[in-house]
Amino acid sequence: MLEPQGFTQRIHDPVIAHEADTYYVFSTGSLIPFICSKDKLTWEFCGRAFESNPDWTRKVNPNLADIWAPDISFFNNQWHLYYAVSTFGSQDSAIGLATNLTLNPESPDYKWVDQGVVLRSQPGDPWNAIDPNLVLDEHGEPWLVWGSFWHGIWMRKIDRSTGQLDANDSTYHHLADRSTGPDNTSAVEASFIVFRDGKWYLFTSFDQCCQGVNSTYNVRVGHSDTLTGPYVDRDGVPLTKGGGTLILSAYGQWKGPGHNGMLIEDGVYWMVYHAYDAKQIGISKLRIESIAWDANGWPSLPSQTQGP
Repeated sequence: MLEPQGFTQRIHDPVIAHEADTYYVFSTGSLIPFICSKDKLTWEFCGRAFESNPDWTRKVNPNLADIWAPDISFFNNQWHLYYAVSTFGSQDSAIGLATNLTLNPESPDYKWVDQGVVLRSQPGDPWNAIDPNLVLDEHGEPWLVWGSFWHGIWMRKIDRSTGQLDANDSTYHHLADRSTGPDNTSAVEASFIVFRDGKWYLFTSFDQCCQGVNSTYNVRVGHSDTLTGPYVDRDGVPLTKGGGTLILSAYGQWKGPGHNGMLIEDGVYWMVYHAYDAKQIGISKLRIESIAWDANGWPSLPSQTQGP
């Protein structure tokens, strides 16, 4: 388990990428802030993706302050930064996309180009268009996963050349939902999918974020033989029926851990997430752990051996 130092405070909904000799973590905030590190340990503030909010965001939220939950991926020879625009508790939301040839702000090729809206939701839709995650299938084809509350987590194929929804495949795949499960809640969001040893793993965050030390966020996981599901937890309960095996919950001074991203490096699955520091007035901070896998292919985290 790493103990990140430096510029790690007020990091929320982190996602991590690696280019050349530098690691980058993007997170929720004004104009999409990002931090940099050479070793995943010592971090510094390195900039913001945008100089101003894209014009189209005013139609979703005229008073937009923070852009939420960015996701970073590389395909079609460029970086894709998906991000969410909304207001807290609202289904009036959108996912946008910006692209860049490099993540290095010192490079002459560095320029984020906004590509506009990818997905929109409005009251009455079956999903909420926030918390994007881009995953590449076994053929290198991109798929977008999203969702928060309402009816949970959804997926649709992305056009590799544009980064937008694929007009030739309009199928929406329903991956996870708590509203039909035993808990009588819709609190599931922040999906992230990875592949390992023939299985796809869907990580999601349950319960309530964004309340400092009172946050009850926790991370659950299910797996599937195919990217589009169905996903089941360790007990065989479908994630569309409220299933999800607990992998991360509060430990020590760290409350409400969740909204994880993942970096696979030399066979190691590094998980980044935020947690609220009870020793420092509940400020959200960056946390980083490497996943262990048992003989049956289920993940665990070292932090969970520390006790509550």
